[in-house]
Amino acid sequence: MAVMDVHNDSQGWLTMWLEPLGEDRWLKPGEAFRVRSDYYGDELAFSVNFWRDDDPSAQIENVAVWIENGDCSAEVVDREGNVIECGHQRPDEINRRWQARLDAAQQPAAERNAGPEPLAREPLSD
Repeated sequence: MAVMDVHNDSQGWLTMWLEPLGEDRWLKPGEAFRVRSDYYGDELAFSVNFWRDDDPSAQIENVAVWIENGDCSAEVVDREGNVIECGHQRPDEINRRWQARLDAAQQPAAERNAGPEPLAREPLSD
């Protein structure tokens, strides 16, 4: 089994992205998660990318754990071994911002799919 620990030693949030699935898990300062894969081969199981959020005042840092080999549905657990699901501890503000972006992105498609409004018909007179 391949195992990798991710620690948040920063003063703010650390978002851990599990790729290629695009799953997010949020670590508070001082927290640690463990990523486990069923891979037993000789090649590297994981690779890592790190970046800071575009808004430095947000104090959000990001780490992407890429599953390079083995089943892409790796398991993420806390120090006690409890499974940590996608969206864990995602701040409400981030949920609202992401939902607003999704709604804005879907608006043009919804308008295209709605099509033209049907013409109003006047009742027939006797």
